Amino acid sequence: MSLLPLDGRARVLGDDVNTDYIISSRRKKETIDPQVLRRYLLEDSNPGFADTVRAGDILVAGKNFGCGSAMEVAVTVVLGAGIRVVVARSFSRTYLRNAMNNGLCAISTDTRSIRENDRLRLHINARGTLSLDIDNGASLACEPIAPFMFDMLNAGGLVPYLRRHGDFVSP
Repeated sequence: MSLLPLDGRARVLGDDVNTDYIISSRRKKETIDPQVLRRYLLEDSNPGFADTVRAGDILVAGKNFGCGSAMEVAVTVVLGAGIRVVVARSFSRTYLRNAMNNGLCAISTDTRSIRENDRLRLHINARGTLSLDIDNGASLACEPIAPFMFDMLNAGGLVPYLRRHGDFVSP
């Protein structure tokens, strides 16, 4: 299965969306099953949001997405909701690492021109660089992702990648 190209509907959030906004830490005491947790996605900061999410949606945020605690469940709840990509101006280091390790594609670009419900298309363009096209005709260059990271994302994350390859494959 290949991650790209990927089309989806933009679900726009703001700056500094912390992990406790993504999923309240009290919820992980109840269960860590992503299919159960998905109904609590952003429940404290945006009540009812989880009910409007469709598989294939793309979360779009501003600066510092995933700041706060390093709880991995803040990634698995997004995946459980059927979201494969988060696009943000920047990510907290721990969220970025947890995202990639768990198979959630985290893409950095200037998201200020993206609006709620815009149709987005993430792809590798003819120049071999990662691009995000918006249905309004704009195309945004994205920060590059190493080829082995795409391989890891396509495998579903770090553990599935290592199960398949036994180690990191040299380029």
